[in-house]
Amino acid sequence: MNNDTSNQLFSLRDKVAIITGSSRGIGLAIAEQMAKAGAKVVISSRKADSCAAAVEKINSDIDEDRAIAIPANISDKASLENLVARTVQKWGRVDILVCNAASNPYFGPMSGINDDQFRKILENNVIANHWLVQMVAPYMIKAKDGAIIIVSSIGGLAGSPVIGAYNISKAADMQLARNLAVEFGGSNIRVNCIAPGLIKTAFAKALWDDPKSYQTYVEKTPLARIGQPDEIAGAAVFLAAKAGAFVTGQTIVVDGGTTITGI
Repeated sequence: MNNDTSNQLFSLRDKVAIITGSSRGIGLAIAEQMAKAGAKVVISSRKADSCAAAVEKINSDIDEDRAIAIPANISDKASLENLVARTVQKWGRVDILVCNAASNPYFGPMSGINDDQFRKILENNVIANHWLVQMVAPYMIKAKDGAIIIVSSIGGLAGSPVIGAYNISKAADMQLARNLAVEFGGSNIRVNCIAPGLIKTAFAKALWDDPKSYQTYVEKTPLARIGQPDEIAGAAVFLAAKAGAFVTGQTIVVDGGTTITGI
């Protein structure tokens, strides 16, 4: 038996985690680190081949039965129902849900966004999270234990002339977590958000790949750099593990200090 206190605090042994948008970027980093902490992880994104590649990497690096792939489109409720059903069929439970998948089909002022673009952002970034939470909640309520993590953004704490609709959706995620934390707290289910700053992922490439915007960001960030996916994954493991057992309804900002200087 391992009596190392730190290992026990951050252990996810025997837990089952569904992570959306986990074939790359922040989602993949969270899946990898949760698997290393002992969890069985479900890799899910729209593309089956990308999911399979992520599973192969995790199972090769850790052990052969640590990850499975269940592709799903977050805009399709039936697809998400299948994701949860197949997870339970395989492993009998869902202990951790990480709502990481999101979309942002529009860059520019709110005056220029069309209804379909705005609707897609809200449906994929907020409503899909609500759906998934309601789907996994019965299993967590039965177990009297669970951790739900929504990957939001520091954009949800400020206005923007470029990604305003996206920021609105991310602010809504923060309130979604607060409401759900109140509703599910009696069943020992914790619901929190992580609000990353600028992280070096393909999703955020439009922001960090432009030298001017990159330099502007770095200059107002106390750590003078952008973040890496694993630096978000560490926060997710904390929130899902015993170490985060008394944290709920919170938004954990992981941004190198950007927000303390003004976004």
